[in-house]
Amino acid sequence: MENQSENPINSNMNDKTGWEREIVEKLAFAAITEQRRARRWGIFFKLLMFGYLLAVLGIAMYPKFKQEIGGSGKNHTAVINLVGMIAEDQNANAESIIDSLRDAVKDKNTKGIIIHANSPGGSPVQSAYVYDEIKKIKKEHPDLPIHAVVSDICASGCYYIVSAVDKIFASPASLIGSIGVIMDSFGFVDTMQKLGVERRLLTAGEHKALLDPFSPGKPDEQQYMQNLINQVHKQFIDAVRKGRGSRLKETPDMFSGLVWTGEESVKLGVVDAMGSQDSVAKDVIGAETLVDFTQQERLVDRIAGKLGASLGLGISDLAKSWILR
Repeated sequence: MENQSENPINSNMNDKTGWEREIVEKLAFAAITEQRRARRWGIFFKLLMFGYLLAVLGIAMYPKFKQEIGGSGKNHTAVINLVGMIAEDQNANAESIIDSLRDAVKDKNTKGIIIHANSPGGSPVQSAYVYDEIKKIKKEHPDLPIHAVVSDICASGCYYIVSAVDKIFASPASLIGSIGVIMDSFGFVDTMQKLGVERRLLTAGEHKALLDPFSPGKPDEQQYMQNLINQVHKQFIDAVRKGRGSRLKETPDMFSGLVWTGEESVKLGVVDAMGSQDSVAKDVIGAETLVDFTQQERLVDRIAGKLGASLGLGISDLAKSWILR
């Protein structure tokens, strides 16, 4: 019987098959490895994004934190920003400023408070709330100094507030004052007549359309509103006189709504001296470390407010469309 030797063709085919199998296995393992690597990176980026969203949510929900803005040491001077228009729907509103003041007072390391004032004024009601709170704190904590430092401008409602503090400091070029009240409007009666527009107004109540800009002005209504703003002006003047006391060197123009530079304000007793946050904290209060206690509006509240306003406008437009139908 003839010995069977290995067939060269079969051997070559087996070698070729083994080589192809090896390549396929390597490709398969490489694909699996790549998938695992991609999966790991995917998990990593998802965790990273989750952590980022948690951080943003935390800031949105709990934005109240104290931030050291200068100096070093345990004892500090609390800084509260009174910046921008004073109104209930603005950052400079009575609630946030009062909460900031109370937080600063509660901190046992607060050796004094500086109100950083840079505002053209705003709501007399919001201003009066903060004024009264400062007076209350001064009465309850007579040894805790509360000062104001004016940067660019401190006018109208802003000055109403800072007149309650112990001392007011400013820069020589700061603008301060405007102790007055304003109410403005427009009259479109002549314009409507020229355009041939007829005003159709129905009211229940003789003065319900008080100072309607599309109707002729009524002298009795104008006088009534003038009396109202005169009352608010008197409240403003009384608050300034009570806060500043004998330091105020009254002139005929003191309560006319004029503004003065910081340098002139010192001469009039509207401001006590020149100074900055750093100099007042170091030389007057004696605690040069500045800690910002200003409360900011929560991001979630800001978003909710915008959504609420948009929803309100949408409902209003929808109601109008229903009425027109």
